Formats: sequence, structure tokens, C-alpha cells
Amino acid sequence: MNRELSDYIEREIVPRYEHFDKAHSTSHVRQVMEQSRRLAECYDVDKDMVLTIAAYHDTGLCQGRERHHITSGEILAADVELQKHFSREQIAIMRDAVEDHRASSTREPRTIYGRIIAEADRCIDAETVIRRTIQYGLQHYPTIDREGHYRRCQEHLREKYGEGGYLKLWIPESDNATRLQQLREIIKDEGRLRSLFERMFDEES
Repeated sequence: MNRELSDYIEREIVPRYEHFDKAHSTSHVRQVMEQSRRLAECYDVDKDMVLTIAAYHDTGLCQGRERHHITSGEILAADVELQKHFSREQIAIMRDAVEDHRASSTREPRTIYGRIIAEADRCIDAETVIRRTIQYGLQHYPTIDREGHYRRCQEHLREKYGEGGYLKLWIPESDNATRLQQLREIIKDEGRLRSLFERMFDEES
């Protein structure tokens, strides 16, 4: 990656994630950047663009979660530093990709760059997904009790990751399909899910 660009992202962009909830911390953005890098090896794409998209993909959380994908695209497009390294056309492609990363989007990503970031952001590791769901609940719903957090966690997992859930996968070279099936087995096994929830809830609270 372009060293000047990489230094800028490390210095100015990655630290922004320190101010978000635990589910969208610096460890999350670094995981997405690394997964994006691996997926990009399978395609003829600009690696600097791929890693820039990954770095900016959740920056819009500074203005709330609901439109964060749109806000993230706006932040990327408005960053004059990026104009030193990319053409207007490249910045437009990156903006589209950031906007298209959201799991609840009803449309397919418009470009291969959008498909890469959407897939990389899935990071489907069963325990990580469950823990992030708990972290988000504790951060945003502090007044509900333990049972309420479990039901919220269970409902979210079923709605997003369960059979017929809204999560879509886009890159065949990813191992997310296998990981998703493993997570679905846990979601269907309430005893196992409850056990994982209890342990992680204690650790997080």
C-alpha cells in the first residue's frame, strides 16, 4: 500500500473507531481491513482503494447508526487528503462501496469493491458475532435486564443470521458460508446459545 496513504489512515482514520461502541472498535476495523486485503488477492482490483474503503466503512457512526453507511461515504468523499492519491472516479467508486457495505441493504453492491467490503464486514465468527451483539445491547439498551438482553440477542441473531435472514454473502472465495452455517447451528440450539450468552454477558458486564 502507498506508504503516505497508509500512514494517514493509521494516524487519522483508524483512531476514530476508539470512540465507537465495542462492536465497532479499532479491532473491528483492523479485522475488516485484513479480511478485505485477503479477498482482494482473488481479484484484479486496486489494493489501495480496497484498504481505504475498509478503513472508512464505519466512520459515519460518529453521527449515529441508522445512516452510518451514507455518512461514511460522505466522509470519504469529502476527505481532501484522499484527493492526493485517487482520481475523482476512484473516489466515487469508493464512496459507492462504503454505502453498499451495510448488511441490511436490500440491493446487491454495485461494484466488486462493494462486494469485497460487504463480505469482509461480515466477519462471521460465531463467538465474535454473539459477543458483538451483547456489547451493542449493553451499550445502547442499558436499562433492560439480563433476560431482556438475551431475548434481544436471540432475536437479532435469528433476524440477521438465521435461515432466511437478511444477511447476504457476495464473494465465493470467502469462508463465510461455512462459518455462517456453524453460527446457524448455534442459533437453532437454544441450550448452547444460552450457555454462550451467559458466559459472555458476565464477561462484558
